[in-house]
Amino acid sequence: MVFMHNYYAEHALLPTGWASQVRFHITGGCFHNIQTNSQPQASDIKLQGPILPGMINLHSHAFQRAMAGLAEVNLNPADSFWSWRDLMYSLVGKLTPEQVQTIASFLYIEMLKAGYTQVAEFHYLHHQANGQAYDNPATMALAVREAALDTGIGQTLLPVLYSHSGFGGQTANAGQQRFLHKVDSYLRLQQELNSSNISSRINQGVCFHSLRAVTGEQIQQTLAASEKHWPVHIHIAEQQQEVKDCIAWSGQRPVAWLANEIGLSERWCLVHATHIDAQEQQQIVGSRAVVGICPTTEANLGDGIFPATQLAQAGGRFGIGSDSHVCISPAQEIRLLEYSQRLQAQQRNRLYDANNPSVGMYLYQKCVADGGAACGLSAGIAEGNRADFISLDISYPTLASAQPQQWLDRWCFGSNHNPVNDVYVAGNQVIKEGQHPLQENTYQAMQVCLQKLL
Repeated sequence: MVFMHNYYAEHALLPTGWASQVRFHITGGCFHNIQTNSQPQASDIKLQGPILPGMINLHSHAFQRAMAGLAEVNLNPADSFWSWRDLMYSLVGKLTPEQVQTIASFLYIEMLKAGYTQVAEFHYLHHQANGQAYDNPATMALAVREAALDTGIGQTLLPVLYSHSGFGGQTANAGQQRFLHKVDSYLRLQQELNSSNISSRINQGVCFHSLRAVTGEQIQQTLAASEKHWPVHIHIAEQQQEVKDCIAWSGQRPVAWLANEIGLSERWCLVHATHIDAQEQQQIVGSRAVVGICPTTEANLGDGIFPATQLAQAGGRFGIGSDSHVCISPAQEIRLLEYSQRLQAQQRNRLYDANNPSVGMYLYQKCVADGGAACGLSAGIAEGNRADFISLDISYPTLASAQPQQWLDRWCFGSNHNPVNDVYVAGNQVIKEGQHPLQENTYQAMQVCLQKLL
């Protein structure tokens, strides 16, 4: 039996913009028969507030939520990403699968309450503290997958191939032992996760930690043996030292090396890509690869500012991720992304296009569409797409006084209030009036977990 529900919203953000009096069906977890300027029927489920597509979070390291806010004390005059990484490794050595699942569950509830409905989980914590595989080598990956299943968020699970500590296959260091795989064991992990997945909310992708952590031969072998439709994610060009080391090793910058030696396509998500030159930008745009920008984490780590204005003007694709989870808010990620461009250019209103002069509207729509593509998902309120959407409480004064075309600018640039009221994933309501059914127990478990860890 196929279950179908009819819904009605006074306003809905479609790919073409805001529409009024919108009716639609949800069948099999997907949108069907979307009609505008329609009258509600007695049997319709009437949604409260305007509805928008859920935001895509295209880059997450769930376990790092446990240390957010704890690396803000200067212990080194040259404090940088690399000193932060040492602190992160100290946390990695303590985590159990049960703790990882608790942290991920807590995080995913936070994401849902903020308006994210899909997360790309860039998962590289694989083994026991001594580097030995668990009896089931997929134990850690299953922990983050179970967290997604329990909380109701959509997930693109990205188990990571990580083998080396530096360019050219350098031997991994002690802090990296829990991450390491060879190609054959990595492919077995992928196969186990793929064959055991029974949820349409969970899909999978290929993932390389960075060009520091894998060799070109490993990338080629893995891609040749993996599903050809899966998205492919990689950290790249996040730090200037990384760029310098890549040039010293290969004579090429990181994105250029990847494009020239491996080849880019629309399957690829280049996470960060902060330090690129004009040629690399052309290679990204021409390949239709998606850049995964993580504004709050990149600011927290002092990475630098991605040239998003130039990429956007050239027709490039990008989305947002919360990465280390110092911030769980799509509105704040969008705000910082835009503001970083303004600070760099010393001008206002940098990210927009001819169809969307509203910066908030442009960035929200683009990050949904391009972020969805990076997750192997067609996202947005459109027929056939998975029914992921959120409703906003517009009773808050700044929103109540605004017109529909102003709502996203008001939310992203004019409010510190979270207006997300209800959240649906694959047609199932997972947040009701700002609350999650597992919230109380999960928050208590997270408090106990952090007390033990820290």
